[in-house]
Amino acid sequence: MAALAPSSSSSASTSTSSAAFRRSLLAPPSHLSFPRSRFSLKAVTCQFSDSNRQNAVASPLQLLKTSAADSESANKQHIVLRFTELQLLTVSFCLSGYTKEKSSIICIGLNVHTAPVQMREKLAFPEAQWAHVIQDLCALNHIQEAAVISTCNRMEIYVLALSQHRAVKEVTHWMSKVSAIPMAELREHQMMLYNGDAAQHLFEVASGLDSLVLGEGQILAQVKQVVKSGQGVPGFDKTMSGLFKQAISVGKRVRTETNISSGSVSVSSAAVELVLMKLQVSSFADDAGVLVVGAGKMGKLVIKHLAAKGCKRIVVVNRTEEKVNAIRRELKGDVEIVFRPISEMLACAADAHVIFTGTASESPLFTKENVQVLPVVGHGRSRIFVDISIPRNVEPGVSELDTALVYNVDDLKEVVAANKEDRLQKAAGARGIIHEELKKYEAWNDSLETVPTIKKFRAYVERIRASEMDKCLSKMGPDVSMEHREAIYALSMGIVNKLLHGPMQHLRCDTNNDDSLSEVLENMRALNRMYDLETEISLIEEKIRVKMQRAQK
Repeated sequence: MAALAPSSSSSASTSTSSAAFRRSLLAPPSHLSFPRSRFSLKAVTCQFSDSNRQNAVASPLQLLKTSAADSESANKQHIVLRFTELQLLTVSFCLSGYTKEKSSIICIGLNVHTAPVQMREKLAFPEAQWAHVIQDLCALNHIQEAAVISTCNRMEIYVLALSQHRAVKEVTHWMSKVSAIPMAELREHQMMLYNGDAAQHLFEVASGLDSLVLGEGQILAQVKQVVKSGQGVPGFDKTMSGLFKQAISVGKRVRTETNISSGSVSVSSAAVELVLMKLQVSSFADDAGVLVVGAGKMGKLVIKHLAAKGCKRIVVVNRTEEKVNAIRRELKGDVEIVFRPISEMLACAADAHVIFTGTASESPLFTKENVQVLPVVGHGRSRIFVDISIPRNVEPGVSELDTALVYNVDDLKEVVAANKEDRLQKAAGARGIIHEELKKYEAWNDSLETVPTIKKFRAYVERIRASEMDKCLSKMGPDVSMEHREAIYALSMGIVNKLLHGPMQHLRCDTNNDDSLSEVLENMRALNRMYDLETEISLIEEKIRVKMQRAQK
């Protein structure tokens, strides 16, 4: 008897039930806890015995037929099966979103032009933590390589991403997590650049064109330090290393050919200039009580600029006297430098009219409470604090006191504006150099795309060669001598190498020649199409697979 066709409502009900059944197969049991996104078949199955793993291929129907006596074992097999299916579906679904994507360079961060100091200081990382930050970022699902540059003016993250929008979301979430800044607030102040724009920005940073003080020389040393700190760190690999090394070359060339740094001011010298502007004097009087807290790079530059502006006596508070002695030797007695340990900081502050702070302390050195009890400066003047540290060394509440004036790096724009005109002309020449160097870098970076294609094509041809050689030897029978085998192998390799020579030549180029590069990339795409190599897709699949495996270790 013919079966009756189900009604539409019955069909919908059946469809819903089937969907529910499939979901039930894939849903993890409530009493088990597995990672939501980072898991692998190996990680799941290893939780059960070898015998259970061997039976994990059983179908749902077979599992339902399992006897009651074996119900516990069947339940475990069912769990493994459901997670096996879930993994395959998840991987398939996720990778389907990558088919039109390729790796991208992204710059994400905050700098003096986009975010206030109170936000930047929450994302400031001392140099000693840069390697850890790189490893942290590369642990994210869609980040392959990373680099970070953190200074008083910026905290910028550079990544090589397997997916642009996914990587941006992951990095922004990471920034929010480590800084406790809400995502929405971060997005308001974030700078975000991709590929060529990201590289150009870094080149401008290294050249001093993006600094608060145009032409600042200290930033190039900080970019060099990024490369030094990244050496040997997993995640600071060929792309990031190449990008930052090129930036250093650009910075050197700009400074050599434009003299943009000559006559320019650094953040430290701008801090000294700011004080002179506020005091309405051209140099420091002999009776000016000046205290510098910190004898690191920033503190050293402040001391040198103070000496250049006529300051004859400077009290320097530091943890040790070693760096202070080095500064004394460098200045050769032109100024009296008095060392005091950090324990005497407040006592020294009581005698000072102007206080500069430039330490790496992660908590304020001067709070509203301890500044409030300091004696008033003579002649009714306010005590001036110039804080060029990130995070800030002077608590924001100090500015609420009538006896204190507090300035930070964002307040230096007033000085910078007065010294900017001449450097703007030099900046125009610098941008021409950057444009030239950017073309070279993009050519080098684009040429890296051909490497996976070369490897894939060689492997494809080798599989054919090996297969055909095996067929030939099997037809010749078991009595083929070793000498003949080697001759056949040499013949097959000779044919392959000669056939590969032409394509390989056309997948390499002179990276200084734009026409050559364009031809190489077109050849690469043609080869991918003709032999169905799917280089980019396969490469990304492999990278995602490796990340999933690492997540389980």
